[in-house]
Amino acid sequence: MWYKDETEFKTVNGYEIGGIWYPRVTRILEIKAKPALEQFMKEMENYSSAEDVKNKSATEGSLVHETVEKLVTGESVEIPEEIAPAVIAFQAFNEKRNIVFHPEFVECKVWSLRHRYAGTVDAIATVDGKFGVLDIKTSSGFYPEYNLQTAAYMGALQEFAVKKTLALPREIETRWILRINQHRVCTQCSATLREKGGRIKIRNGKQREIAPCAEETHSWGELQGDVDLKEFPFLYKDMKAFVAAKLLWEWENDYWLRKIGYMSA
Repeated sequence: MWYKDETEFKTVNGYEIGGIWYPRVTRILEIKAKPALEQFMKEMENYSSAEDVKNKSATEGSLVHETVEKLVTGESVEIPEEIAPAVIAFQAFNEKRNIVFHPEFVECKVWSLRHRYAGTVDAIATVDGKFGVLDIKTSSGFYPEYNLQTAAYMGALQEFAVKKTLALPREIETRWILRINQHRVCTQCSATLREKGGRIKIRNGKQREIAPCAEETHSWGELQGDVDLKEFPFLYKDMKAFVAAKLLWEWENDYWLRKIGYMSA
């Protein structure tokens, strides 16, 4: 990708913390192949329509993030009607799981002095007595790049200087992905319909003994939320893969990184 100047490159790809510029974790991970995204692009009519769906999806995802984060930090918030099933499902889920979100570490910027990157953690939380990174996703499933993203955050938070600066009350022990989604289920065949960004995706039900409905004959139920929390306690391989991805990203952006003095720092 080409940039107008050094300022644009730095703005698009990272941010400054303590007067030092760091590349962002999510930007670094764009170097990794994403099969699900590639399949999505193939299914769209053209690039313009794909970008439109992506932008709308990002807006909807941000709305879920913002609403949930306000709820868990005790802020008064009106739940938007379009995401109400997902948010209500999260509230019911959290009553059972009792995730403790630490308000001072919601949307918390972290950085690694060792590997020179930065990112914004959705939350640091306590679950079943464990203290760790929690990242919120509004996808229909779990994807490998989530592991690399949360590994980068966890690795940064385990560095002594970062722990001291942020005044973490205890050691970061693990990481979780909290997936918050909403969909409709066919009352006849249990297929699911998910609409996000204006794009409708239908998947056949998991009950193989029930034959899927013929096309256009599904009987869709009410919109309902679904929530899943998954822990990824083992850091080593994911952190190693993230560092490798960062090295490839640096190779890809060598020209601009040299222009801003990053490679010689």
